[in-house]
Amino acid sequence: MADKDTAKKQVPLRLSKTLYDELAAWAEDDFRSLNGQIEYLLTECVRKRKKKSRLEDERDGEETGKE
Repeated sequence: MADKDTAKKQVPLRLSKTLYDELAAWAEDDFRSLNGQIEYLLTECVRKRKKKSRLEDERDGEETGKE
């Protein structure tokens, strides 16, 4: 049985033909499936967002800690 964190969810996704073609070409360049490329890009975006949020929280903590 798959772990809840690693279980995959199916999500219908509508893309313009242009975006689809660009992502498919990019995936081919990176030796990934289109689905794998989309998952990779989304994972990277979430990781960067979390990192940015953490850095902003640290910066806000430093600013409020100053007298």
